[in-house]
Amino acid sequence: MADKYIGYETSDRIATITLNRPEVANAQNGALLDELDAAWTRAGDDPEVSVIVLRAEGKHFSAGHDLRSGEPVPDKITLEMIYRNESRRYLEYSLRWRNIPKPSIAAVQGRCISGGLLLCWPCDLIVAADDASFSDPVVLMGIGGVEYHGHTWELGPRKAKEILFTGRPVTAEEAEQTGMVNRVVPRADLDTEVRMLAEQIAKMHPFGLRQAKRAVNQTLDVQGFYAAIQSVFDIHQTGHGNALSDSGWPVLMNLDEMKDNIR
Repeated sequence: MADKYIGYETSDRIATITLNRPEVANAQNGALLDELDAAWTRAGDDPEVSVIVLRAEGKHFSAGHDLRSGEPVPDKITLEMIYRNESRRYLEYSLRWRNIPKPSIAAVQGRCISGGLLLCWPCDLIVAADDASFSDPVVLMGIGGVEYHGHTWELGPRKAKEILFTGRPVTAEEAEQTGMVNRVVPRADLDTEVRMLAEQIAKMHPFGLRQAKRAVNQTLDVQGFYAAIQSVFDIHQTGHGNALSDSGWPVLMNLDEMKDNIR
C-alpha cells in the first residue's frame, strides 16, 4: 500500500523524503509520522543511499502537530496515554532519525512551527529558504516547549529563552547567525541548492561520512545532549496536565486556530 502523506525517491545515492500534506501546511497526524519513520528507516537500510534529504511540498515546511487530525479520540484522555504516544512518535522517532548513520539535510521553507522542529532538528544540516521562519509558541498552552527539546543546543540558552518566552518566530537569517541553519538561499533555489549539497556529500566515502557523523553526535552526547533531551521530555509531560485542565483547554484551541491562519 502506497504512503498517503510521504513521498520517497532515490537517485545518485540520494534518498529524497517529501512531506506531502500541503493542504494543511504539512501538519503532522499519526499516519504522517509513522510513514515518515518508515521512510527514514528505508533510506537508512538501503546500501545504495549515502545521503538523505527531507523536504516538503507546498508553501510551508510544517505547521507542527495536527490538533484537528480527525483521528479517533478516546472518551477519556489520561497523561499516561499522552506520554506513551508522544514518547514513541515525538521523542523516539526524532532520536532515531538523528542517529541514522548517514548524513541528512532538511530543506525548510515557509513556517516551521513547534512539531515541525522535531522534523528538521534531527537532520545534520538545515538549508532554509529566505522566507523560512522557526517558532515554538506552545508556552501559550502552558507547556515549556516541544517534546524534542533541542532549543538550547540549536539556539544557545538566551536566544532559546527569548523564543520560548515570547513565542516569536526566528527568521532564516537569524537562525543562520545562531548556527541552527547552515545556509539561507532564495526560495526559488531551495531544492536546487539542497540537491547540489547532497550530491557533493554523496561523493565522499560512506564509511568516512558515517564516522564523521558519529564523532560529532557522540561529542554532543558526552556534553549532555542525549540525557537532556530525555529529561526535558519528562518535564514537557507535566505541561499536559495543565492543557488537560479546564483552564488550559481554551488556550490549546486558540493555538490551533492560530495555526489555521497559515494554511
